[in-house]
Amino acid sequence: MTELKSGFRIGNGYDMHRLVKGRELILGGVNLKHPDGLGLDGHSDADVLTHAIMDALLGALALGDIGKYFPPEDPKWKGADSVELLGQVMNLIKDLGWKVINIDSVLVAERPKLKPHIDSMRKNIANVIGVEIECIGVKATTNEKLGAEGREEGISSHAVVLLEKI
Repeated sequence: MTELKSGFRIGNGYDMHRLVKGRELILGGVNLKHPDGLGLDGHSDADVLTHAIMDALLGALALGDIGKYFPPEDPKWKGADSVELLGQVMNLIKDLGWKVINIDSVLVAERPKLKPHIDSMRKNIANVIGVEIECIGVKATTNEKLGAEGREEGISSHAVVLLEKI
């Protein structure tokens, strides 16, 4: 990778997974209970919050997306813990001489209620990133019964990160 001249980089990420029966619902490394027993479908644990953050981190440095590093066709990543994958992405970011200033994210889901779990998600992410919890923003909203999230077909997440060259 060529040396980047700018001292700051911004990246954004997005992820969405389908809700299905027979899967765990994990967001930000927190195992939640959906009222209808639904969870997110995916090759890994399908943690859309953590996936969006990883894509934002990689995107800030034009390093591609998580599929490049953890391809879904590779059985090695089947059922992988996304928080552990985030740790691997952070090792890459640090090895390239960058640090996280802050992360802001939003989860879009009708149910379950996410507010009681937000601080646990923030703590999990902050621990792996290596920053204070105050540097990690996680918000939750519904889609007011509109779109795939509103129909409870899936859950999505958006994330933005700010990196600084160290």
